[in-house]
Amino acid sequence: MTSPRDASPTGTSSFLPASPATNVLIVFGTRPEAIKLCPLITVLRSPPFTALKVSVCVTGQHREMLDQVLSVFDVKPDWDLDLMQPGQTLTGLTARLLAALEPVLLEAKPSLVVVQGDTTTTLCGALAAFYAGVPVAHVEAGLRTSDLSAPFPEELNRSVASRLATLHFAPTEWAAGNLRREGVPEGSIYVTGNTGIDAVIAIRDRLEQGKITRSALPLEAGRKLIVVTAHRRENFGHGFACICQAVADLARRADVQVVWPVHLNPNVTGTVNSLLRGKPNIALIEPLDYVGFVDLLRRAYLVITDSGGIQEEGPSVGKPVLVLREKTERPEGIEAGTVRLVGSNRDLIVREATRLLDDEAEYQRMAHVNNPYGDGQASRRIADRIAGFLSGGSGPRNLT
Repeated sequence: MTSPRDASPTGTSSFLPASPATNVLIVFGTRPEAIKLCPLITVLRSPPFTALKVSVCVTGQHREMLDQVLSVFDVKPDWDLDLMQPGQTLTGLTARLLAALEPVLLEAKPSLVVVQGDTTTTLCGALAAFYAGVPVAHVEAGLRTSDLSAPFPEELNRSVASRLATLHFAPTEWAAGNLRREGVPEGSIYVTGNTGIDAVIAIRDRLEQGKITRSALPLEAGRKLIVVTAHRRENFGHGFACICQAVADLARRADVQVVWPVHLNPNVTGTVNSLLRGKPNIALIEPLDYVGFVDLLRRAYLVITDSGGIQEEGPSVGKPVLVLREKTERPEGIEAGTVRLVGSNRDLIVREATRLLDDEAEYQRMAHVNNPYGDGQASRRIADRIAGFLSGGSGPRNLT
């Protein structure tokens, strides 16, 4: 296994592109993808990687929330496909994405296409590149639940992306092990840490140093702040109703305040507004920009979420996380002790949250676990391997 010292994660790459004409096209379309790829874009456009030509294509799969993140990281897309439509189906979105990406690839003529995670944009970006004969690099590769229905359709998306990718940037050794068991060649797998941790640490530090203005959030002094987010398709309907009922139960406590940035999906807003709007101690707010959310997260006492990324971000700022899922593709947090699965079970959500609110020793055990997802240097490790690949070089497999 390679030591961190040998891996050179701080940007002193031994492998630089052979030609200034080496093109890298980065494709993404949602806020979570932007959060995890913008730090990589920043690194790839900085020394010693400036010989690379880096282009960005955004699909607009999420519109408002995507634009917020691009603004924070000062990333200006070279192509903005703006494909989001009200009430779009997965079939319709997939068809529009593939058709729109083909001319982008023809114009960009990339030597490598980079995709991230498990969205429909990820699937289509990898597939369009494959059809064009362009190698694919998959950031955050190897996450698995081994259940195509949970999360849906993300488990399929990331599994197919792995079949199409040439470079696999696994955030953890566990994720790399999944790829090996699926027959992915060892020489194409690199353990790097998660780029989402790069992003949250950078924004957290700028907030704490006063380099970014804190958000004007509706927070009440003397109350324990519970931050809630939920948007997963598998929780739509009955699951969301149970989650809302659990949140209402917790908000009856005099020592608690709940802040819930409500996702814009009508399947979310309808249920949340009907069950929680106007309830005491609950603030339902518009989705926050990324800086605002990191600020909220670092001021939270406890996080309740069905988000994949927040399972990683919470431990990065020392917050226990209760996950509103039956299964997770990120078991490292559970094994480390900083994350617990509660599903959409009303009683279980209330019981586990109450334990953390009332038992200080239990809270401290969860809050002070070392983050298993990264150290803030994943983007530099990935940039180094991309440069090595494009120059025909090779390097260590485990870079953390």
